[in-house]
Amino acid sequence: MNFPEIFGVMKLAAQQVIILYLMVAVGFVTDKARLFTEKAALMCTDLLFYIITPAKIIESFLTLEYSSDTLKNLFIAIGMGLLMHAIAAVISTLSFRRCDKEKAAIYKYACGYGNCGYMGLPLNNALVGPQGVFYCSAVIISFQIFSFTHGITVMDKSAGAKKIDFKKIILNPGVIAVIIGLPFYLLNIHLPETAYKPVEYIASLNTPLAMLMFGTYIAHSDFRSMFKNWRILVVAALKLLLLPAIMIGLCKLFGFTGALLSTLVLTASVPPANNTVLFAAKYGRDTGLASQVVSAVSLMSILTIPVTTGIASAL
Repeated sequence: MNFPEIFGVMKLAAQQVIILYLMVAVGFVTDKARLFTEKAALMCTDLLFYIITPAKIIESFLTLEYSSDTLKNLFIAIGMGLLMHAIAAVISTLSFRRCDKEKAAIYKYACGYGNCGYMGLPLNNALVGPQGVFYCSAVIISFQIFSFTHGITVMDKSAGAKKIDFKKIILNPGVIAVIIGLPFYLLNIHLPETAYKPVEYIASLNTPLAMLMFGTYIAHSDFRSMFKNWRILVVAALKLLLLPAIMIGLCKLFGFTGALLSTLVLTASVPPANNTVLFAAKYGRDTGLASQVVSAVSLMSILTIPVTTGIASAL
């Protein structure tokens, strides 16, 4: 791919990121205007987590035509997602060993867990297409597995005294959505319009609702102090630059190309997950710091995602 083509990919990526953040800006304004507040957004979390995002994953299985190569790449994407999260867990642990334990939990989680569902899915849909959503769904499975094991040990102060809940690992919305959607894909079953359209309409809420919710979180962040915290810059460097660079290297090493490569790199490039704030609230961590980290690093990703996407397209 020559430079004009690479620049075109970077431009398209930048446009899609800007589109997402314009929706975030609407969420910011609606919170300030008390029309759709952070409290209301938190009440929508379960709706997004249990209904809308799974519908988006199921939709990807319903719209993609079966091929043996695509199926093989689906399992490769799961494996690479597990590897990516394992690498991120090691990097985050080593990077914040000397940090205050309370704050370290936030930084570690933010480094290890990206916004695969709420930002990764729409970006892959726009830049890669249905295959991107399909492979991103596989990475979401690995996200769920790590989030309910390593993620909890990082955030939960009493995690060491608890046993791993395998039920939560297996019976979570992301995995269930794949279990529902996979047979339709494998058997090449096409639903009638009356059954498919409700799934499509609900799935279409994933991007706007997630971005509006995120805008309300940013509305409560202290912009003056968030960029003065040098550890937030470390999180940004690790999450937005180092992890995508490692994923690019691994994809090159394994010879991945096309939609699989683009999806893996793009999914590695997204900013910290909104779960950073939600887990902080659930396990009694500093939600203010969590909001600051997610907000600041997400804003920085406006610049980094087009660059990592452009590099991936050149491979």
